[in-house]
Parts: sequence; structure tokens; C-alpha cells
Amino acid sequence: MSITLEERVAILEAEITSIKNKVENPTAIVKPWWEQIAGTFANSPDYDKAMQLGKKYRESLRKASTKSRKK
Repeated sequence: MSITLEERVAILEAEITSIKNKVENPTAIVKPWWEQIAGTFANSPDYDKAMQLGKKYRESLRKASTKSRKK
């Protein structure tokens, strides 16, 4: 069974459309989410305060852990 010229053209057109979509809309070069949001909070006093509070909290956990090991 042979393919007609019209069928071959239709197949080629579909392949070309697929290739054009891949070239015009590349999806393989998507940045990870953390790179997409990098710098979002630059120069934000609220962010800086949140980081200070987080650090203070983590330090308090370390102190509590050290005290429980000494007992």
C-alpha cells in the first residue's frame, strides 16, 4: 500500500508545524522556580526582618537542644 501525495504533504505539514512550535516556544529551557524568583525581595526591609527573626528562632532551638543534652 502506497501513500498518496496528499497524505505525504499532510504528514510533512504536521511535522513542520510541530518543529516550528518547538523552535518558537522552547519548553526545555525553563528555569527552576528558585531562579525565577531570585531577587524578588532585594532591598526589602520586611524580608531582612524575616531573615533576622528566622535566625534568632534557629539559634533558640540550638540553645534548647544543647541544654537538654547537658541534663
